[in-house]
Amino acid sequence: MAAGQILRNIGRLTGSNCYFFVCDMQEKFIPTIKYFPEITVVANKMVQAANILDIPVIVTEQYPKGLGHTVTDIDTSKAQVFSKTKFSMVVPEVEEIIQKDENRKSVVIFGIETQVCVQQTCLDLLRLGMNVHILADGCSSRSQVDRLFAYERMRQSGAFITTSESVIFELMGDSKHPRFKDLQALIKSSAPDSGLLTKL
Repeated sequence: MAAGQILRNIGRLTGSNCYFFVCDMQEKFIPTIKYFPEITVVANKMVQAANILDIPVIVTEQYPKGLGHTVTDIDTSKAQVFSKTKFSMVVPEVEEIIQKDENRKSVVIFGIETQVCVQQTCLDLLRLGMNVHILADGCSSRSQVDRLFAYERMRQSGAFITTSESVIFELMGDSKHPRFKDLQALIKSSAPDSGLLTKL
């Protein structure tokens, strides 16, 4: 079996084989999404890690005319940002990006809502043959029941459910990584204790 196939089977992440997807972290959702401030902290941490490691970041905004833009606490200055009306992030422009780069076959997703846009994005990416990693501490919903069953559906379909810190350490791989000190500064503070990791 080829080394690349083995990496895909176990979901191994490297800085050169993945994208980070930030799903619909918009202003109008702040009052209705549980733990929105906490997942915003995680999202910004992951975007900072991506910038350090030169990992492409793709951000979507669901109907921004009505729902606002990505919250300013998340730095999207180096990201590619796309507006959409469909629930999945895999709009034609995004699909074109991921189809062009044969070396990047994994996507790390965080954002909202878990059972709608995150789940549909996950299923579309799996259909395209991508490895998908969902951040349990970086996704939320209005209903935690919907969120938990969405994780079950995505896991059953072949996605990996993981955490922000786990992904960052996996991407480093070694304390001798040239950007270790920069990344260490990001993970000195653990993800907020939001209750999102219970009953997974």
